[in-house]
Amino acid sequence: MAGERPGILQYRRRLRPDRRRTVVTVVTADHVVEVDLERSLVEDPRSGHNRWHPGIAPIMTIRPGEVVRVDLRDGLDHQITRASTDRDILDMDMLRGHPLSGPFLVEGARAGDLVEIEILSIEHHGFGFTCVRPGAGLLAAHVPGPFLATWELAEGRATSPQIPGVTVPADPFLGIVGVAPSPERMREYAAREEALARPGGAVLPPTQQSAIPLDAGIASVGLRTVPPRENGGNLDAKYLRAGSRLLVLAQVDGALVSLGDAHYAQGHGEVCSQAIEMSATVEFTCRVRPRDAQSWRPTMPVILSAPAPAPQRRLVTTGIPVEADGTNRSMDLNVAALNALLAMQDYLTSERGLSAEQAYALSSVAVDLEILEIVNGANVLVGAAVDLTIFDDDRDGVARPTGRGTDDARR
Repeated sequence: MAGERPGILQYRRRLRPDRRRTVVTVVTADHVVEVDLERSLVEDPRSGHNRWHPGIAPIMTIRPGEVVRVDLRDGLDHQITRASTDRDILDMDMLRGHPLSGPFLVEGARAGDLVEIEILSIEHHGFGFTCVRPGAGLLAAHVPGPFLATWELAEGRATSPQIPGVTVPADPFLGIVGVAPSPERMREYAAREEALARPGGAVLPPTQQSAIPLDAGIASVGLRTVPPRENGGNLDAKYLRAGSRLLVLAQVDGALVSLGDAHYAQGHGEVCSQAIEMSATVEFTCRVRPRDAQSWRPTMPVILSAPAPAPQRRLVTTGIPVEADGTNRSMDLNVAALNALLAMQDYLTSERGLSAEQAYALSSVAVDLEILEIVNGANVLVGAAVDLTIFDDDRDGVARPTGRGTDDARR
């Protein structure tokens, strides 16, 4: 365990019973990593990191197959609590995201090996939140914010006093699972993102401000954790629930696995840029598939997903790539997704009586954006799907008309 950071966290072997787990089993953890979740990473900078860099020292060495139980801070680093208000969103330091637990050095893993990271269990701590930040997400030009929904998490569901009449079922997963980039790949990623930024692309460049670790040699060039990349990272794919596995190529010896950004529930797309964010305690294990033994070596992360909760009745709005002025953008999935989401926003405000901010936050945690069709001539088709059983009134999605030709008229 040479080169690891001593005296940072508490590590010990012990058996812990389940509490609020998605998968109800008792797992013997070979290692336990406890983090003070009432303190932020900036207050306790030795307990994790918020940048990707191969020079970050591992906090622990683990053998393939060993089970690790580890605490994860929420993705905004404890800046939102039950006492927070809408105005607090304006004061958040977004450069603090995402606080990750790790890195974990996987014994025997070599650069080029395929590392399999299995999520065994995800345990919430009773509280979650969703922020609508001004200028954030797919509807940034349509919903001003700020708006904060806080969620109570209990008995497999989430409820919020800021979005009454809605109950969101639990489907917890990890937003970030990844390995350290190699020095060569880190420079490659930084160069291509810098090239994207020059014409005004949406890029978050390296910055030393609020970076952890504090070492200037790492903080000044470490990659931000926001975009997904070949090393994994911020996939925000709800397929990474308990029982799922992530396959990712190790770029450095030991792989240096890190995890964070736990979510209680999220719609595909995370359209306002946040899910039901939460701190969590998770258990995971790693396996190594040697490079020479692989006939298939995927260059991007691959998820082997555990079964999803049973599907329910859904209302699906649709969008095609046509701008408001009538310009047809043909294969532009972004325009089609925006139109599908605007149609969902109209449904939630007109039919369900939500405010624009409530609808936007709810869409981010409970509406799935889906590519419905991508080959039919001039227009792709994107859907925005909401599970109608989340609404407490339990009625059909659209009010039934009355008059001639309806069931009411026939009666």
